[in-house]
Amino acid sequence: MSTEDVLAAATRAKEAAYELATATRATKDAALEAMAAALAAHEPAILAANTTDVERAEEGGTAPNIVDRLRLTPERLAQMAQGLREVAALPDPVGEVVRGGALPNGLELRQVRVPFGVVGMIYEARPNVTADAAGICLKSGNAVLLRGSSSARSSNAAIVAALREAVVSAGLPADVVQLVPGDTHESVKALMRARGLVDVLIPRGGAGLIRSVVEESTVPVIETGVGNCHVYVDASADLDKALAIVVNAKTQRTSVCNAAESLLVHADVADDFLPLVIDALAERGVRIHGDARFGEYDGIEPATDEDYATEYLSLDIAAAVVDDLEAAIGHIRRYSSGHSDAIVTESQSAARRFVAAVDSAAVLVNASTRFTDGGEFGFGAEIGISTQKLHARGPMGLPEMTSTKYVVTGDGHVR
Repeated sequence: MSTEDVLAAATRAKEAAYELATATRATKDAALEAMAAALAAHEPAILAANTTDVERAEEGGTAPNIVDRLRLTPERLAQMAQGLREVAALPDPVGEVVRGGALPNGLELRQVRVPFGVVGMIYEARPNVTADAAGICLKSGNAVLLRGSSSARSSNAAIVAALREAVVSAGLPADVVQLVPGDTHESVKALMRARGLVDVLIPRGGAGLIRSVVEESTVPVIETGVGNCHVYVDASADLDKALAIVVNAKTQRTSVCNAAESLLVHADVADDFLPLVIDALAERGVRIHGDARFGEYDGIEPATDEDYATEYLSLDIAAAVVDDLEAAIGHIRRYSSGHSDAIVTESQSAARRFVAAVDSAAVLVNASTRFTDGGEFGFGAEIGISTQKLHARGPMGLPEMTSTKYVVTGDGHVR
């Protein structure tokens, strides 16, 4: 596929976005319900396409954890459909008045939420993102151009075919949901350079993908970040709480961006806590890359600077003993990716200092980093977790998929 094909798709998306921007909530919700039903109706075709992708990945020697993210099952497809229904049940952000009132001269001023227009999604492996992104973009009034990885191309094509059929049945143009033509880097580059047709790009995947999009795109990017997340066990921590939080943050699900990758322990509780946490993590197959203090125990691999900077997404964790709260904060400032960092403490002053000094999208007190999630936050859905500081930060729900405009109403006012 050529650059012209990608630009043609973006042009169609732009036209479709104009119509979608004025659609009622009832129409959008009907489309989402139809999309959910279409996934069920097309289950055999979608699963057959996914089998093709999975077999190709396995034959190519793809890592098992990546193959698992690629694989669809009837249960996972049902979860995708349920996700679309849940988005339908959420409030519509479009038209919400952010602020407003009457100016001294009598003009009425309102700042209201409006769609971006056309959203480009560049993502890896998971075909469930195809349905999630389409649903969230549609509800927030945006047309979406989906560029999944080539490893999932058959699955994504089957899913998008079902979704396009569904939105047409609800009275919306099919081109509110499109796959970007082509599966080479040239098609990705064309999408990243489609400034004026594509309003915003959202990369979702590993550090290399995100860095590539941020550095090469001329289209504005909302950066979803990698998760080098920390749990710090303070001197005043309840060690039972700390153990449960560390184990959950590291092992509940390892391949996600809000899993803990680093553990810091205050020196005052190290003698009591290290044997507990080392045994608990070892029982669950976690490899600990530790500093000299951790290295006093059996089975610990020496940690390097690279270990402390790594998002493992596996049963590995970097660990260190720190002298005090300020040392923990300094370590996090140096190595954290700004995603989610947690403190376990019974000290209000320590919690306040940590919250004020740690500059991350989510800072958690006595809670697992695994809670940094749109669904867990009560947003109902998310398109990713932003680690940047402009417009959206943290889990990006429906409101974060909108911009705003000012509506000024007068009665013949002139300046």
